[in-house]
Order: sequence, then C-alpha cells, then structure tokens
Amino acid sequence: MLRELSSAPLTAWGNAWLSGRVGLDDAVDAVERNTGPHVVGALPDGDPLITAGTPLRAALAGLRPRGLSAFRLCLPVPGDPLGLVGPAELNKAAIEAREAVLVRLGDRQVGLVPGEDRRGSSYVGVLWTPYPAVDSMPEPLPLADAEHRLTLAVRESTDLFGRIDDIAPWGPEVVRALSALRDAERSPTPGLPPGHPPRAHRVAALADRLAVVVHLAGEDPGRGLDTAQMRARREALRLLDGAVRRARVAAYCSAVGG
Repeated sequence: MLRELSSAPLTAWGNAWLSGRVGLDDAVDAVERNTGPHVVGALPDGDPLITAGTPLRAALAGLRPRGLSAFRLCLPVPGDPLGLVGPAELNKAAIEAREAVLVRLGDRQVGLVPGEDRRGSSYVGVLWTPYPAVDSMPEPLPLADAEHRLTLAVRESTDLFGRIDDIAPWGPEVVRALSALRDAERSPTPGLPPGHPPRAHRVAALADRLAVVVHLAGEDPGRGLDTAQMRARREALRLLDGAVRRARVAAYCSAVGG
C-alpha cells in the first residue's frame, strides 16, 4: 500500500484531460506531484504500444486513440470492495493496495493497481500494474448521498475525537491532522481539477483531510484507553473510514457521473 493515494488524482485529472479542461502535461504533473514519476506495466492483451515501464504521460497519450474514455476510482478494503467489478485477480490486488482505477478502453475495461516503484537507493515512484476487468459499471455513488453520509459519520465520531484541544489520548500527528480539519485551505492532495461541481470540491477537500485523520488515528496506540474504549474507537474509525472512502469515490468520479 502506498503512503500517498495515487488513484484519486489519476481519476480526477485523467477525466479532466479527457474532457479537454486541462492539458496532458498539467494532468500528469498533478498526479505525480507528491509521489514521483509514474510508469505503467504491459497491458493484459499484450498491446505493443504500452510496454512494461512506459511513463504515464506516454501511456495516456498512446491509449487515447485506442478508445480511452473514462477513469473510475476504486477504494476497497477487506469486506468492502468499493468500486470494483472483478474478476478475482483484480479485486485481490486492489484490496491489498486499497486503491485502483478502472480505465475504459473502447469496448473493454482495464484495472490499474498502483504500487511502489523503487529503484536503487534513491529513486521512488509509482508502478501501475494493469489487470483485465469485468466490463460492467460499478455501483453508482450519488454525490449528495455520499456527502450526507460523511456528515453523519463525522457527527457520530465526535465522541471518539473529543475536543481538538483535548490532546491527552492522541499523539502529535493525530492532533495536527485534527487541527487541519478547521482549515479548508490546507489539503493533503492536489484536489480536484476544473470541471467538477462545487459540491464535489467541497466533499473531496473534507474527505481528503478526514482520510489523514483516520489513517493516523488507526496507527495511534491510544494512550490511556481501556479495552472497551479501544473497541469503541476501532468501530468509530471503521464507520468513518467507510464514509470517507465513499465520499472520495463520489467526489473524484463526479465528472463521469460515477
């Protein structure tokens, strides 16, 4: 699993490029901004145009004439294959990575699963491994419903986090992430490009910040909590994580109605 989510920016900026709202260079720059260079593995059908290690920019340009028409975000976890359509090989890889992108190519779909591309002692980037995907649409996630569910999950989790000023049970990284929730200008991701509705920008910004909180809180040992409190915290984090993932999928896919 990557430290930085790569599938969300590829989905949003890829669709913005396909719609003509941003150029290819701007789209790839946004995708690679926090994660280094991206390369794509060989396609499942052995298309000679995309060989193993093709830079993302060249891969996207080459796939456009082959019917590249949409990107859709998947944010699955064990027990919740959010956005996936199968088959089992793709689902397994995507769940392990906790993210993937469904790519529409003419009359078929390909799943791209990101992983770390480390070479030598200093080069770190992202490698997208292609998998055959079932040619069907994932379950639609209406943006309004996802926003409502996220709002409810935040309210229900209030007791979990307590007041932001009450830092006793939390480590400093969690406290900083909680404080960042107050600042709409601070975002851990490149955000959405032009072409997405205002609601999508709002939902994505909040969900991206909450995702950082969920990740850090999940790793925090929970100093001073007893067994019952730890159990309650895990359940609250699970519910909040589900709402955050759905909100991100709805927001980042909103330009393609997914």
